[in-house]
Amino acid sequence: MASLVRHVTIDCADPFALANFWAQALDGTLAEDDNPGDPEAVVESAGAQLLFIRVPDGKSVKNRVHLDLQPQDRNRDEEAERLVALGATVLADHRRPDGTGWITMADPEGNEFCVERSKAERAATAHA
Repeated sequence: MASLVRHVTIDCADPFALANFWAQALDGTLAEDDNPGDPEAVVESAGAQLLFIRVPDGKSVKNRVHLDLQPQDRNRDEEAERLVALGATVLADHRRPDGTGWITMADPEGNEFCVERSKAERAATAHA
């Protein structure tokens, strides 16, 4: 059997705070033993398990790996609005007039991620 991905690990300045953002974004939960000031925090969600680890240096360049989120119970635009309310920022708008495309965002520490169309939005058009 091949290896399995156990965690997607994200370097950050404040693991507990950033894990809280992602737990809300992904409707996930933090591990019971995660507390403010801890050097790491884990978010468990239906789609992935994220591990946040404190590092001394800040983010200085574009991520080499990023998450692509697909809303499950709302459309892409509603999800982007919800994430902004949680503390994310919009970096680039790649939505097209025909409804395709995505929105590039950043979490509270500047890590890029994208919000794609929901499955329902994809089904409503000929584009997957």
